[in-house]
Amino acid sequence: MTFQIIMILALVQGITEFLPVSSSGHLLLVHALFQSEAGLEVFKQNLLLDVAVHVGTLFSVLLYFHSDVLQMLCGLKKMVTGNIKNAETKLDLYLLISSLPVIAAGLAISLAGFYWGHNILIVAWMTLIFGIVLWAVDALKPAEKTLSQMNARHALLIGLAQAIALVPGTSRSGITMTMARYLGYSRTEAARYSLLLAIIAIGGAGTLGAIGLYKMGNVTFTLDALLAMALSFVSGYIAIHLMMRWLEKASFKVFAIYRILLGAALLAIGYSLMPL
Repeated sequence: MTFQIIMILALVQGITEFLPVSSSGHLLLVHALFQSEAGLEVFKQNLLLDVAVHVGTLFSVLLYFHSDVLQMLCGLKKMVTGNIKNAETKLDLYLLISSLPVIAAGLAISLAGFYWGHNILIVAWMTLIFGIVLWAVDALKPAEKTLSQMNARHALLIGLAQAIALVPGTSRSGITMTMARYLGYSRTEAARYSLLLAIIAIGGAGTLGAIGLYKMGNVTFTLDALLAMALSFVSGYIAIHLMMRWLEKASFKVFAIYRILLGAALLAIGYSLMPL
């Protein structure tokens, strides 16, 4: 695998981890452009790079939402003392509720030994379909709820939506933002909740990867891994910043259109590769 492909994939992963545009779709697109199996399988085959990119993206969201993170830590402290009737602790509980469905679904899939693989047609259709859903929901749901109006039912529904993102091409951030918009939350609040939820998702995935590295006895970061971490951190932070600024004055329409075009492109590639 070339150094250039590693760096491109680190940038792609860093950017698409938080935007509602499907990271799976972009990894497949890179594969198609470079015609390299290494480009497609890099993070699956190289656990060290996978952990590095997760660490980088985790740091980017922690830094951007540092004030929210500090409040969440305050909420955890209050929760330990039995004080749950405060905004900080309630947010922690709602994020936990939203995380339970994907944890349960992921565990069930793992125990069943099921693996989606990188079927380009599945990724393409999910990218396109949920791009259309995002566009429709965002256009039809102008409500402006804030996270102070979050409740357990809404948290669970967002969590169930997140579980669907286990199907490649759905986009974890995309489907959770879509559900939050459907429930009436403003664009910025929908994105904020989705990205705070990402802390648990990314942290969990990174932790599992780190455990795997420890069991393998491979805990030394290579130069490639350090650069991948740095690139995913910088690109992730910039992506979050630009998206949040955009959503303050515009809609998800541009992301939805981009997803539809990406899905269509992947469908064209996928069907062109099918034997006649």
